[in-house]
Amino acid sequence: MAFVRAILLAYEKYGKNPENALRRARISRAQLARPSARIDADQLETISVTAMQELDDEALGWFSRRLPWGTYGMLCRASLGSPNLGIALKRWCRHHRLLTEDIWPSLEIDGNTARLVIEERCELGAMREFCLLTSLRYVHGYACWLVNSQLPLREVTFPFAAPPHHAVYPLLFPGPVRFGADHASWSFDAGYLALPPRRDEDALRIMLKRAIPLTVRQYRRDRLLVERVRALLGEPRGAAMTAEEVAAAVHLSVRSLHRKLALEGATLQGIKDDVRRRRALELLDRTDLPIKRVALEVGYSDEKAFSRAFKQWTGVSPSEHRERRS
Repeated sequence: MAFVRAILLAYEKYGKNPENALRRARISRAQLARPSARIDADQLETISVTAMQELDDEALGWFSRRLPWGTYGMLCRASLGSPNLGIALKRWCRHHRLLTEDIWPSLEIDGNTARLVIEERCELGAMREFCLLTSLRYVHGYACWLVNSQLPLREVTFPFAAPPHHAVYPLLFPGPVRFGADHASWSFDAGYLALPPRRDEDALRIMLKRAIPLTVRQYRRDRLLVERVRALLGEPRGAAMTAEEVAAAVHLSVRSLHRKLALEGATLQGIKDDVRRRRALELLDRTDLPIKRVALEVGYSDEKAFSRAFKQWTGVSPSEHRERRS
């Protein structure tokens, strides 16, 4: 409900009556008065889009000038033709700075980590939290939609103390959240910057008819997750990694890891088996290591268990495979 109160500050700023927006979102004055009251995603979506249209300000009063209805659609369109996500994010930041200098978004790249940072250039006052949170969600939601992939976040930071409703933040951002930082930001694996856009003008027109869910709800699909897990399991000690260790390495819970892999048509065990199979074939074909040593190298402490698995993968035992090779 703190976010609804922030939206009502915009109505107060512009001298407008919020009753229609509250009614459409099914939010009563009694609920507003309760500190512990909550709303669902549909209600936040409804009151947000209604307020943006009634106030003709997609920034909901945060900045020193309005961002009229359609402004963020223009930002999306301006980066739609980018060759990859990295260029799209740089264009988004540059064009946003043309609209207002009250906040200054930028993309920073340091090794294999990319970071979308928001610098505050004016006092945002009572709207500060909602402004920074929503600004980060805007660009994250658009980026995910553009490349049709979730961008798992290594960290999300905010330059204020944890608010009483801080428990809602993990619902909005796919990554750990830290308060009391220098800037509002989110960071992610820079490998995602190379992803090409998967959307065209027709898709953009359809999305803009109902764009707010990209801000309110997390994007679920992760196009690089399978490759990230495969790379982890292919490392020298990767074959012995547990589901818990893999999940921690990609900043997910075990449950979320399994669910997201399923969305990509994969399983953790299936990826692990494929990595082991490829490594076993490489060692059997290119070295003279004893089969017991090959079993250890691909994560099996028991040679018999390895032989059974190898036969399931290839239809022959490791020794039969080597005999055929010779």
